[in-house]
Amino acid sequence: MKALKLLIACALTGAISMSCNQMKKEKMTESVSETPKAKFEKNINAQDFITTIEGDSVGFYVLTNANGMEATFTNYGLRLVSLYVPDKNGEFTDVVLGFDKLEDYRAKKNFYGAVIGRYGNRIAKGKFTLDGKTYDLAVNNNENHLHGGLLGFESVVWNVEEQSDNSISFTRTSLDMEEGYPGNLEVKVSYVLTDDNALEISYEAKTDKPTYVNLTNHSFFNLKGEGEGTVNDHIVMLNADKFTPVDNGLIPTGELQDVAGTPFDFKTPKAIGQDIEADFEQLKLGNGYDHNFVLNETPKNAEGLTFAARVVEPNSGRTLEVYTDEPGVQFYGGNFLNGTDIGKSGKAYVRRGSFCLETQHFPDSPNQPEFPSTRLEPGETYTSHCTYKFGVVEN
Repeated sequence: MKALKLLIACALTGAISMSCNQMKKEKMTESVSETPKAKFEKNINAQDFITTIEGDSVGFYVLTNANGMEATFTNYGLRLVSLYVPDKNGEFTDVVLGFDKLEDYRAKKNFYGAVIGRYGNRIAKGKFTLDGKTYDLAVNNNENHLHGGLLGFESVVWNVEEQSDNSISFTRTSLDMEEGYPGNLEVKVSYVLTDDNALEISYEAKTDKPTYVNLTNHSFFNLKGEGEGTVNDHIVMLNADKFTPVDNGLIPTGELQDVAGTPFDFKTPKAIGQDIEADFEQLKLGNGYDHNFVLNETPKNAEGLTFAARVVEPNSGRTLEVYTDEPGVQFYGGNFLNGTDIGKSGKAYVRRGSFCLETQHFPDSPNQPEFPSTRLEPGETYTSHCTYKFGVVEN
């Protein structure tokens, strides 16, 4: 009845202050109040995410599994807001960085927990040529294009397609020439929180013109807990014999360099901080680790996804394994965090206070034909899958 009265008021008075946008906000508030409350509420109030942005409703969504894990999301930027994971003693802690209010995500450019598109990572000079036509993209990372541009997928409101206790799907259409990319791109992103403590992410996209697509998730992890100091003591194994070295703009040179004998060799597990201050040019260019690793094609899990990485936090005993069907993973060690962002628990996000493992095609692939192609044609369906599987070390 409340929504009906608002609709009648809009028709009779034409008052902008009682427009359909306001009705959308009230309807969203009512729908969220009917959903299960977050189990771990001390740092987040769902109502701090309920609003409208340019007429689109923004909400707060909770997924749970049978083991007590909990993931929360906002459809603004498709952001993973919190992820509560048990340690070796069964104690749950939020292991992803982020904010407790929507306004903090919007206040300045950031990628905490977001889906990145249309193109994850960098494109040199903000240009590419497709079928003889040069396209100019937003230049937002020195002289290059980064993570989809000035208003990428992390800064727009998505539609909620469907939701259950442990899954949720979002959709949106990125219009032709949005941020300079050709084609109307219909995108669907789905999350599933499984009972074996995995967060599964699936991407689909279709276009009506040839275009380039490279979607990923930009969650910042700290397995000790968000805001709990640096991750330099986390033990990392990367299933990669090679990585793509970069120039001083962090654009790949085109070479696939062997990791053997370099600080980039994580084939045998080692602490992130073990070699991070080594006298090695690539570490200096990236201010630490901020590079694409070329994944080996085996081993694969039961779903056919390639094992990409394993991370162990020694004190809590938490582990994270990453699986994907992408050819690469960007390993980023939080080098550009500087303590100015204050997270959900009220703690500063210090330099190297998190790591990212962004499954992806290689950076700048549209300008590097020897790299695996990111081209999508009309009539084709782009798909990509990533699984973040959590566990604990076995005694």
